Amino acid sequence: MTELATRPRPSRVLRSRGGHFSLRLHGRTAAVVLGLVLAILVIGAFTLTIGEYELTVGQVLSALAGEGGRAAQYVITEFRLPRWLTGLLIGAALAVSGALMQSLARNPLGSPDFIGFTTGAATGGILMIIAGASAAQLAFGAIAGGLLTALAMYLLAFTRGVHGSRLVLVGVGVNAILIAVNSYLISRADLRDATIAQAWLTGSLNSRGWEHVLPVGIALVLLLPLAFTMARRLALLEMGDEAASALGVPVQRSRAVLMVTSVALAAVAVASAGPVAFVALMAPQLARRLTRAASPVLVPTALMGAFVVSLSDFAAQRLFSPVAVPVGVMTAAVGGIYLAWLLATEWRGR
Repeated sequence: MTELATRPRPSRVLRSRGGHFSLRLHGRTAAVVLGLVLAILVIGAFTLTIGEYELTVGQVLSALAGEGGRAAQYVITEFRLPRWLTGLLIGAALAVSGALMQSLARNPLGSPDFIGFTTGAATGGILMIIAGASAAQLAFGAIAGGLLTALAMYLLAFTRGVHGSRLVLVGVGVNAILIAVNSYLISRADLRDATIAQAWLTGSLNSRGWEHVLPVGIALVLLLPLAFTMARRLALLEMGDEAASALGVPVQRSRAVLMVTSVALAAVAVASAGPVAFVALMAPQLARRLTRAASPVLVPTALMGAFVVSLSDFAAQRLFSPVAVPVGVMTAAVGGIYLAWLLATEWRGR
């Protein structure tokens, strides 16, 4: 894992009256969380103004408060708000998924979109599109594809002991195979299905409604608490299997739960908006660098993922209006630059 500052950070511990629960607050982490929340809200307010029916920020706020004209309320609540919320939720899901997998791999390149999980989920989604399935069946196919890819990865990379480099190398190979499979499936599909599948593969928030918000929202409600409760074990697993086991961590069981959680989060995000590239790679590392944390910080990471997707979608709508550029195009452009910088940094650090 990339070197980070490991000196103790000023913190304050809040405990319940009985002492059964405690929460450690770090000043810098709290400031980063507050800054990200404010940035997301500001970007959201401006994002909701964009469209054929132009609105001011004041009109947006009035519509959200249930005031203003009926037309503005309808446009905001039925079209723009669910699109924005879908972006926030999939960004948070991808970011936490990336944080879990990068820690398990002990490598910043071990993100779901780099080692094949999101590509596997995309394979399942493409099969459903070709079969003429409904949106719910497409979501099921994407989740099943991601989980099957995770099983294959586990058998290939984990059966002889975990090593970060092995996981990344196996993942890159699996990812390349799945990309070829996806290309073959699209080439064999009829023109209509191939067009739909290719558009879906770019990762887009266009035409997203409340039916897309609800599934990913439920998944986050169920999966994020599990990820948060496993955060301490995740930090210990970064120290290596022997050290984690000596400290009382059930290594194999913890790794399996964390891996399934990571894959499920990534697959749900793909099912909702297609594979939005590089968010799972960038957000965890950006959150760590901002907080200067030595272990995964999942709340700032989730907010960073939501911020990256929200900002990318705002830029895609504002810079290329009136063309509807998919958000995945923007995240891929920024992520490509970030990946080049990360590889150069890792190379110089050797």
